[in-house]
Amino acid sequence: MNKFSKSILMICLITFVGFRINAQTVTIDNYYNQETKKDKSGNMVTFHYQWNETEMSGFSIFGEAFKKNGAKELKTLSAAPDEAKLKGTDIFIIVDPDNLKDNAKPNYVNEAEASAIAKWVKAGGVLLLMANDEVNADLEHLNILTSKFGFTFNKDLILHVTDDQHFADGEISIENNPIFKTAKHVFIKDASSIKINHSAKPVLKTTDGKNVMVSVKYGKGTVLAVGDPWLYNEYVNGRLPVKYDNDKAANDIASWLIKQIP
Repeated sequence: MNKFSKSILMICLITFVGFRINAQTVTIDNYYNQETKKDKSGNMVTFHYQWNETEMSGFSIFGEAFKKNGAKELKTLSAAPDEAKLKGTDIFIIVDPDNLKDNAKPNYVNEAEASAIAKWVKAGGVLLLMANDEVNADLEHLNILTSKFGFTFNKDLILHVTDDQHFADGEISIENNPIFKTAKHVFIKDASSIKINHSAKPVLKTTDGKNVMVSVKYGKGTVLAVGDPWLYNEYVNGRLPVKYDNDKAANDIASWLIKQIP
């Protein structure tokens, strides 16, 4: 092999290795959120905020936004997160942790798991937390985790929308935002607000000043939190009035999260 051929081979190897290192893996939790239902055949199946779920309640569109922005793999974690299970994950998403209304035997966040997740973030992990209002999610135990990052979810109800004809009740207008580069008006329905205790910074607020979304740098990692799982298929599939940019917001968030990976 001549010098020119060796140089070409070396460039190809460096490019391949670089691609493998920079390929991003996005993992969604299916342990704290583990709702089930019967399918058409009568089998019990997992549903609600799943990558492969194309129904209104799924995250298939949000998953495509991550792929569009460079994610190599979308994974699901159905066991309690720890250091070993989070290894290889660049972005970890916890959505709407179960309460007794959702699951007869919910898996609540505990101190050991919260510490393991926080350690993973500190080492460079990117964590997205999408809660819900208190009636529909377990905020008490989720706050064991969030308190490590300087904020907690409040047990309240903001952006309450009585029916989908009153979209303005859930409207948030966006200007000069570090995360939302293309979305200008978004719709978020029935969320919990967020109390900043220290460190975290507001990203989105209601018109009366309540925090809807916050972010925080934690060691080498990043945490983004919002009070609702608002980017599931029902609200990003184009059915909202044309004014609302939830589909663009899904892309903006996916893009921003991937850019936070060290």
